[in-house]
Order: sequence, then structure tokens, then C-alpha cells
Amino acid sequence: MSTLLMLTSALQPSVEVLPGLALLGHSVKILPAEAAALLEAPEADLLLVDGRQDLAHARDLCRLIRTTGTDVPVLLVVTEGGLAVVAHDWGMDDVVLHTCGPAELEARIRLAIGRLAAARDAADPEAHVIRSGEVVVDDASYTAKVGGRSLDLTFKEFELLKYLAQHPGRVFSRQQLLQEVWGYDYFGGTRTVDVHVRRLRAKLGPENETLIGTVRNVGYRFVLPARSTETAPADLAQLEGSLEGS
Repeated sequence: MSTLLMLTSALQPSVEVLPGLALLGHSVKILPAEAAALLEAPEADLLLVDGRQDLAHARDLCRLIRTTGTDVPVLLVVTEGGLAVVAHDWGMDDVVLHTCGPAELEARIRLAIGRLAAARDAADPEAHVIRSGEVVVDDASYTAKVGGRSLDLTFKEFELLKYLAQHPGRVFSRQQLLQEVWGYDYFGGTRTVDVHVRRLRAKLGPENETLIGTVRNVGYRFVLPARSTETAPADLAQLEGSLEGS
């Protein structure tokens, strides 16, 4: 699930601007299609600019977004008539018809976000490495380690660990994990998630199995070990005392 930011001056909800969004599981936030709104815009994986009614304003807004230095993908929502005039120098990454179906919309969102991720990976060789506590997941080589020890994981176990480690502390329901790791076209039950979590914990070992925490009646989350901040003041006082006595 991605976080999408829609810039629109319409009074209708986002599903009226782009009906295909209603059948997708993305989180959509709405902001007015104004330059001032960009100043306090929350972080998002992708921007949707509504160009159905005022295409010239949408064009200027797309260009303005690019001047801010952000590399977040921009999708311009247009009507059939708008397709005849859009040009490459408008600053958007892709154009989508407001009537497009959910499958096409999902593909365009996924590809746009994927292109950005690939560009960032190329610019930063460490971008594909996820580090959460002692867990290190290399998305490029499909390897995972905990405390320097390599883990022998199946593909789905790797994907599950990677997804949880990418969002430490966040709680995911079994249904969410099923959709994100196994995909929307998977027809198995949520019991599959429980089985893979159990196997993953076994491979992490007794000393690390608590990294995947269970939230009763909700789902699972990746738990980062708490730093021993509570003992730090006592250790400091002991060190100061030893210095004074010397």
C-alpha cells in the first residue's frame, strides 16, 4: 500500500476524481491544487494532479512541483480531450485518464514508484540494503542476516522479513501482509501468514525470534530491541565516581 497525495480543486472525494482508486488499497490524502499547499504537503510516494477541468493550471502546477526539487512521481489526471495537448515538458511522469480502470491505474502507480526506486538505487549503492537493529536485508542479492549470521530463507520468508523490517514498529494485520507479500491475486487464507511467521521465527533463532512481535487480535510487527538508555545514567555516575576517586 502506497501513500498518494491528490492535488485537486474539485469538491468531490478522490474516488470521484479518479474512480479507479476506490478499488485499490492505497492511502489517499487530498490537498487543494495550489502552490501554497505544497509548502506543508505531507510525505507521499506519488502525487496525483487533477487536470480534468483546468488543464493549464494543472500544467503550471506540475512544472512548479519540479522546481521544488522533489523526485516524487507525478501523475497528471486528464480527460480524453486533455490527451491531445499534453506535452513532455509539463513536468509530469505519466498521464492517466480519469476513467481508467483499477488495474491500469495500479500498474501506472506501481511503475512510476518503481522507476523512482530504481533511480535511487542506482545513485546510492546502499539503497537496497535495509537495516533494522541487527537484521540486515539486501534486496539486490536476496540475502538476509541477523547479528552477522546468514539466514536460509525461502522467497516468501525473505519477502515477509523484508516488508516487516522496512516498517519497524508498525502493526500489520494478516490480511495486509497477505496482500503486500503474497499479492492481491493470492487466494489462500490468512493462516498462510501465521505459518510463515512461525518458520521465520524458527530461523531467526531463540535469541531473535521476538523481533517479530504478535499483537493480539491484530497481527504482527517488527520489534526493534530497546536500547539500554535507562542504565546509561547509572553507568555515567559510576564512571564519574571512579574518576573522582583516582
